[in-house]
Amino acid sequence: MPEGPHLQGLNPEQLEATTHFEGPLLVLAGAGSGKTRVLTSRVCHLIHEHGIAPDRILAVTFTNKAAGEMRERIGRLLGGDPTGMWVGTFHAIGARLLRRHADRLGWDRTFSIFDADQSLRLMKSVQESEGLDPKRWSPKGLRAEISNAKNQLVDAKAFAAENEGSRDFFVKNVARVYPEYQKALAHQNAFDFDDLLVKPVELLEANAGLLESYRDRFAFVLVDEYQDTNRAQFRFVELMAGAHHNLMVVGDDDQSIYGWRGADIKNILDFEKAFPGAHIVRLERNYRSSKSILDAANRVIAENVNRKGKTLRTEREGGEPITLLESLDENDEGAWIVDEMEARVRNTPGLAYSEIAVLYRTNAQARALEDALRRAGVPYQVVGSVRFYERREIQDVLAYLRLISNPRDAVAFDRVVNYPRRGVGLTTLEHLRRWADSQGASLLEAAARADEVPDIRAAGARGLMHFAALIQRFSVRALQADIGELLEELLEDLDLMRHLHEEGPEGEDRARNVAELIAGALDFDASLVVGADDEVDTFTELDLFLQQVALVADVDRLDPDADAVTLMTLHNAKGLEFPVVFIAGMEEGLFPLARAYDEPDALEEERRLFYVGITRAEDKLTLSWARQRRRAGDFTHNIRSTFLDAIPDELLDERRTKRLSAFGHQTPHRRRRVHEASESYYEPDPDPEYGMNQDAPRFVKGERVVHETFGSGSVMEISGFGRDLKVTVRFDEVGTKKLLLRYASLEKDWP
Repeated sequence: MPEGPHLQGLNPEQLEATTHFEGPLLVLAGAGSGKTRVLTSRVCHLIHEHGIAPDRILAVTFTNKAAGEMRERIGRLLGGDPTGMWVGTFHAIGARLLRRHADRLGWDRTFSIFDADQSLRLMKSVQESEGLDPKRWSPKGLRAEISNAKNQLVDAKAFAAENEGSRDFFVKNVARVYPEYQKALAHQNAFDFDDLLVKPVELLEANAGLLESYRDRFAFVLVDEYQDTNRAQFRFVELMAGAHHNLMVVGDDDQSIYGWRGADIKNILDFEKAFPGAHIVRLERNYRSSKSILDAANRVIAENVNRKGKTLRTEREGGEPITLLESLDENDEGAWIVDEMEARVRNTPGLAYSEIAVLYRTNAQARALEDALRRAGVPYQVVGSVRFYERREIQDVLAYLRLISNPRDAVAFDRVVNYPRRGVGLTTLEHLRRWADSQGASLLEAAARADEVPDIRAAGARGLMHFAALIQRFSVRALQADIGELLEELLEDLDLMRHLHEEGPEGEDRARNVAELIAGALDFDASLVVGADDEVDTFTELDLFLQQVALVADVDRLDPDADAVTLMTLHNAKGLEFPVVFIAGMEEGLFPLARAYDEPDALEEERRLFYVGITRAEDKLTLSWARQRRRAGDFTHNIRSTFLDAIPDELLDERRTKRLSAFGHQTPHRRRRVHEASESYYEPDPDPEYGMNQDAPRFVKGERVVHETFGSGSVMEISGFGRDLKVTVRFDEVGTKKLLLRYASLEKDWP
């Protein structure tokens, strides 16, 4: 086999995955095992060794950052850009398909993409029209339920049918607003984020010829982070690869952490059922973390039942022990962490603040950490706080651009029709809205004819007509102008920067943000959105710029060049790595979250999230917990997370802060292991909130038990404690099962 540059340096498992040619392939890629390299090497191998044209390859990622890195690596290995190859996120690929074919679904191809805030505004409007009080029925809750239904490919009609006769008033209201919400989106020529996944499936299922043409074009399909796909994404992949089955999916069932937003771990666990004859390759060699960190990660994830199973290994023997810090409260915890990172930067040659990350379970934990960093003068950046594109001033400017691109966007119209002020009040808008409905016109069309609307005063009519003329003028200008040029002209016409500066110091910050938006527009490359082919000429740069902006994720705005500590949630940290990592808030009820104990699958997902956090660390990992923490305005008194008990004592360096020692707190007992002759069992923690019920049966190794489904068997192993107690049973008929005891319904098999 020719040894091209894309094959050099691959280990045997990576080489096996790279050189696999036709048929389904599942690559179980452990953390830090080089999955991105395998994906890019396989694309290069298909092109270089098998002569597959780049435009016959579809590669789907989960972040824009990953898509950009993949394209860049492929170009570097091939010595040129893979012209015509589609590389992008599920949402970006979906938007690209809809830009081409939205007319087949009844939308215009200049549609708007509504982000979470715009979707919420639309939901409130729908609720008001349906007579549902937003104060009583949460728009966010209704919108979330619709989102969940969409991700399961359940449309409004099916949702109503499934819940017919339900006595749940919330469900009834969802069924009531769902069809109206979808009608409102269509009326405004808009899609929400979920539609970017659902509508392409609908498009391909309804147009057999179109589906066939895309199947013929994309002879090979590659999907990254497959463990995080939901039902809609699975169906899209199934449609695209359903004929030839030349599908490679890369993922790690141990890093499936998005079940709360619809991801289904069964997609990866049952891959062989969906695609019979699949070849499986396990990437277990970790190139990131020290042995002590990997040993801890392996021990933690081994507690989970729903996994295919693999063990990460590394050639980096030894490594620093994992520090486990016990602190008095969140401020004590934050101060110690900052002192420790300062000492590390000071005493470790070459270590920069940019190589340090602090991870946490909930965004609320960032406050105390930020306070400590500010007091110490340590630079930091927060990923997942107020996003750049969600800032008020940026949303205002983008609303103008959205309305210029899509004149039917009523949410954008409402936002900027009187910004900057042009004498258009709420009463005037209400008259305009009623008249537009009666005429079957959009709000912008009605504004252009405001002098015909009864009850609107002359000043208001002039303001509306001036606004409509401005949008019309720039809609024409957008056909020829670059987006950067268009934006500069628009802001000059609006005199927006002057208005922002008049708001004082806060306004000056807003003006700087708008200036950054202009800089981004001036640097915008449309070919990166649709590819370097003639598709660029099909749309205006404005359309493509708005599409890119709508699809930017939190992690895409992480600045790796900033010499600053990174603060982020564990979810946002997925896919990243840092030499030094702190995971704060390792307390019961916080991590894992208290609600996870109500459902075994949720608890396993929390543990997978911990595994993700551990494996972000290359050289040094610190875990910390606080005896008390202010949450939702109240102090909570905490015990350490049960997740920590899976980590052997020999891997831990346990420490306490000086403040905690000064207060004389005693460390609570960990699990208590009792040895009696040849039998062993875990005695439940007596704390009623975290322990087992005193009436719960206690099983010992070797004991015979009965399960209502699996029948009789023998206890092989007992692990964990409290609510997380697990029992491994070898059943006579079905083999070995590992069960969460509190849900297992096991009984002693009395003779």
